[in-house]
Amino acid sequence: MKKVVLITGGARGIGYGIACKLAAENCDLVICDIQNESDYQANMDNLRTLGAEVLYCRCDITDAAARKNMLEVVKSRFGRLNVLVNNAGVAPSVRADILDATEESYERVMRINLQGPYFITQLVANYMVEQKKSAPETECCIINMSSVSATVASPSRGEYCISKAGISMATRLWAARLGEFNIPVYEIRPGVIKTDMTAAVTEKYDKLISEGLCLQGRWGYPEDIGRAVAMMVRGDIAYSTGQVINVDGGMTVDVL
Repeated sequence: MKKVVLITGGARGIGYGIACKLAAENCDLVICDIQNESDYQANMDNLRTLGAEVLYCRCDITDAAARKNMLEVVKSRFGRLNVLVNNAGVAPSVRADILDATEESYERVMRINLQGPYFITQLVANYMVEQKKSAPETECCIINMSSVSATVASPSRGEYCISKAGISMATRLWAARLGEFNIPVYEIRPGVIKTDMTAAVTEKYDKLISEGLCLQGRWGYPEDIGRAVAMMVRGDIAYSTGQVINVDGGMTVDVL
């Protein structure tokens, strides 16, 4: 039976790169995003061409009722859910020095990047536990998308860094809580990935990469993240709950 994977923020960027890889890996997909499906029709059609059954759910992950409704729709459509990929996230609308940053920006980033994933994980984890109790052979896992910013300080976007550091701790918490049910929880830390989010700073990072920011002298791409997620979904590292995979071209390797 094909695994069913819910990807938040899955209609474009890193989330879509993950979705493409998993569609090719014989998974069925629940794509959660904030816009109408028609805004991403070409991407959804491509996923179906790759062989996936695709359920698109327009859902604001910060809305408790919307999260609950989405899971009910998933249950009705597939009758199961094997994997949650917490990918949805935003950068600050304005990069501001932490001496000047606003509470409004902080609250927005935290709600989307940390609070939403925390409580969608709670909701999905309870459903996964139900599935495991009724059918212990069911394979489930949860994958959190954080960032090198979980450990690398960027004072011009402090709220983003703090949100991703929070995701890192959430990964450990959920790994500890779900270990008894054999539900692994993983974290992926992308580096500099070429997406809409980084489009505004392309020139900056082209220069930094050319000057040696990463050991591997290139941008990362959504498909790089997709490969790491696929490894986890297949169960290749099933005995590694709570672990972090850096997909950053060696950006965070300390070199003397």
